[in-house]
Amino acid sequence: MNYRENINLYISDAIRDNWENLALTDFDGSSFQYRDVARKIAKLHILFDKIGIVSGDKIALCGKNSAQWAIAFFAVVTYGAVAVPILHDFKADNIHHLVNHSEARLLFTDAAIWENLDPDAVSALEGVLLISDYSLLLSRNPELENARHNLNLLFGEKYPERFLPDDVSYFNPEPDRLAIINYTSGSTGFSKGVMLSYGNLWSNLQFCIDGLKFLDPGDGLVCMLPLAHMFGLMVELLHPFVKGCHISFLTRTPSPHVIMNAFERVKPKLIVTVPLIIEKIIRTRVFPMLEKPMMKILLNLPIIDDKLLSKIKDKLTEVFGGNLIQIIIGGAGLNADVEKFLRRIHFPFTVGYGMTECAPLIAYAPWDEQRPGSCGRIVDRMSMRIDSPDAEKQPGVLWVKGENVMQGYYKNPEATESALIDGWLNTGDICTADSDGFLYIRGRDKNMILGPSGQNIYPEEIEMQLNAMPYVGESLVIDREGKLVALIYPDVDNIKRQKLSEKEVMDIMQQNITTLNSALPAFSRISEFKIMTEEFEKTPKRSIKRYLYQH
Repeated sequence: MNYRENINLYISDAIRDNWENLALTDFDGSSFQYRDVARKIAKLHILFDKIGIVSGDKIALCGKNSAQWAIAFFAVVTYGAVAVPILHDFKADNIHHLVNHSEARLLFTDAAIWENLDPDAVSALEGVLLISDYSLLLSRNPELENARHNLNLLFGEKYPERFLPDDVSYFNPEPDRLAIINYTSGSTGFSKGVMLSYGNLWSNLQFCIDGLKFLDPGDGLVCMLPLAHMFGLMVELLHPFVKGCHISFLTRTPSPHVIMNAFERVKPKLIVTVPLIIEKIIRTRVFPMLEKPMMKILLNLPIIDDKLLSKIKDKLTEVFGGNLIQIIIGGAGLNADVEKFLRRIHFPFTVGYGMTECAPLIAYAPWDEQRPGSCGRIVDRMSMRIDSPDAEKQPGVLWVKGENVMQGYYKNPEATESALIDGWLNTGDICTADSDGFLYIRGRDKNMILGPSGQNIYPEEIEMQLNAMPYVGESLVIDREGKLVALIYPDVDNIKRQKLSEKEVMDIMQQNITTLNSALPAFSRISEFKIMTEEFEKTPKRSIKRYLYQH
C-alpha cells in the first residue's frame, strides 16, 4: 500500500491544509472550520479510548444529515473503529435490529429518533450519544459517564499547550480492514449489512479526486442525499471534504423551494442528486414555459431556436446557483423526456451508476462524454462482464470485479456466496454495453417478469416509456395472474393547473395505455391500469419499494 492509498491520510491532510477554512455548515445553524472538526474528532477519540473501544469495534450512527453527524463519522473511521450508518427514516424495530445485528457498542442518534427507541431492545449498547452535542442519552458504562463528564479536562491534559495541525494523526489501516457496515435500503425489502473495507473507500475516493478535478479548496457544496447511504457519504461528504471544500447540510426536508434557496446561497460547482429532484425542477420550472403557443413556434425557427435554447440553459443554470460545472445523477435512470430536453440545451448533467456493494461507484462518464440512455463507463480499478452471447444487442446480467467490490454481507454467508463468485459480484442488473464500453441498464434481474411464452419482460423499460406520457407522474408495472398491470401515480400538480376532472384524467390514461401498447410487442402489453391516489413508497435514494405493490 503506497502512502496515498489511505482515506485517513487524505482526511488528516485536508484538515491540516485547510485549518482556518470553513468545513461544515448546517443551514440556519452552526458552522465549523476544519480545525473545529479536528478538535471534536480528537475529543471523541479520547472518549473511545477511555471506554476501551479498539480497532474493529462497531459504532452506529442514526440521524438526519448534519455537521455533527459528519464529524462523528470521521471520528469513527479515523480511530479505526467500524462505522455503522443507519438510515434515520427506518422504523424503530428495524433500528433496534440493525444496532443489535451489527454488535454496535455505541450509538450516535437524534433526540427525535431516541424518543421512539426502546433502551431494553438494544441491551448490548454501552452508551447512546446525542448527535447535536455528543451529550449522553444513555450510559451502561461508568467509564463512559466519567470520560464524557471530564472530556474538556482530559483534552487539556492530552494537549496542554494548544491543539495544533501537527497534533492531527490518525489510524493507518490495511486496505482490507473493515471500515463500514452499510445496511442496504433495498427496493426488495430486506436489509443486508454490506462490509466495506478502507481499500474499497479509498478506491472510490481516488476516482472522485481524479475524475472531478474542478473542485477547489473553499468551494461550496450542498449535501442533499442521506449520509447513511454510500452515494451521499462518498461523493457529497468524503470527496469534497478531502478537497478542502465547504459542505452545507440541509436542515429541512429537501423540497424544491428549500433546495433552490440553498443553491442560490452556496452557488455550487457540483450538484449530486437523484432523478426525482431534477425532474421536479424541470417539470415545474421549465416544461410549462415551453408549452406556451408562441414558445412552440419560436422553438421551430432554426436561428431563434438556438438563441432561445441558450437563454433557457442560462436561466436553468441560474436556478442551480449560477456557478454550475456538472450535475451527477444517480440512484435510477432519468425520465426520457427530461434527458432529451437537457441534452438539447447542452446542460452539464451526467448519469452515474453504482450500488452499496461497490462503495458505491460502478460506472460514470463526464457530461461532455456521456451518451443518451447510458450510465457511463466502468470506473478505474474495476472490470465488468455481461452474461450474454452479444452484450451490444442482447441484455444480460452485469457482473463486476475490482477494488470497489465489498468483502461480503455481515454475518450472512449464504447471501455472500450467492452474490460473490471468484471475486465477481452479481449486480442483479440487466445491461447492455456498446463497443466503447458505455453501459445501458435495462432492468433488475429480480424484477424481470416471465412472459406467457417464456419471454423476458423488463418492467422498468415499459415504465420509462409510460412515465414520459401526458400527466403521468410515475408508474409501476407488475404481474398479476399472468397479466401486466400498470399502477399509475398521476402528475398531480399539472392536473390541478389544467383543472382536469377525474373522468378526463381516466380518459387520458386510457389513451396513454393504448399509445404505449401500440409501441410494445404483444407479450409485454399492458392489460389494465390502476390510478394510485398516493405517491409510491420509496427508499431514501428515491427508488420505489416494488415489493410493497407486487400483490
